[in-house]
Amino acid sequence: MRKRSLITLAAGLTAAGGATLAYASLIERNLFTLRRFEVPVLEPDAEPLRILHISDLHMMPDQQRKQDWVAGLYGTDPDLVIVTGDNMASPLSVPGVLRALDPFLSSVPGAFVFGSNDYKGPVWRNPLRYVLPGEDEYVQGVELPFEDLRAAFVNAGWADLNNARTVLKAGGRTLELVGVDDPHVEKDDYASVAGPASAGVDLHLGVTHTPASRVLNAMAADGFELLLAGHTHGGQVCVPGYGALTTNCDLPRSMAKGLHRWPGSDSWLHVSAGLGTHPTAPIRFSCRPEASVLTLIPR
Repeated sequence: MRKRSLITLAAGLTAAGGATLAYASLIERNLFTLRRFEVPVLEPDAEPLRILHISDLHMMPDQQRKQDWVAGLYGTDPDLVIVTGDNMASPLSVPGVLRALDPFLSSVPGAFVFGSNDYKGPVWRNPLRYVLPGEDEYVQGVELPFEDLRAAFVNAGWADLNNARTVLKAGGRTLELVGVDDPHVEKDDYASVAGPASAGVDLHLGVTHTPASRVLNAMAADGFELLLAGHTHGGQVCVPGYGALTTNCDLPRSMAKGLHRWPGSDSWLHVSAGLGTHPTAPIRFSCRPEASVLTLIPR
């Protein structure tokens, strides 16, 4: 009787695990969700400003549903689009990324930084390495056509913020933006663009793919009121009631996604859980793929 009970329990656990994996791989990773946040960073009596934050598309050429959903975000009527990297997952991804973002290019001001998976394609990696102690060597695959993607964005008038700083107009306001190339693969060089936030502009934004504390601390110290990042996938696989198991960087798990005050500063940080997954781990659990509309309002 006991042996039969153990067999029944094992069968039940196996079935539950299979059902969970099927849900995570076939359903939740395609439940694209729009998040909305209000961020009190503008001067008193200022009109609201809407920023659409898109991150971690990890676009594969055949992901037309994702492309259509992102293109449909044009209906949110943003004043500014910020893309925080990891756009591609294949050497053939550029047309799909551009199809998704086409409604915004040349019609909405935008800015972007790259992530590691814009430069090199992913390779299979044991998913447990993300949550087990210790570090293994970070390995990337085939080179991706990042210069083609950069040229398309820049030719559309979007600002390249990879270790760069600029001022642009959006929503009738003047904004100063600073950004870095991806800290996850040590391409960041904030020192080359560092300095106090400029006076005489309406808002200061800091942009990075990986929310590495060394970068966020420096941007906040320079007076950038709103910091935008991706990379974490919100944990991608989360435990209900516990949250993300990892952020894949030194960001605390409690800040794996959403809007937070950056500790020790007056700056706000928004981390997008992103819209895609690593192609070798196409699952999400308790962490839907997302984009966000940030409505900036008076302090």
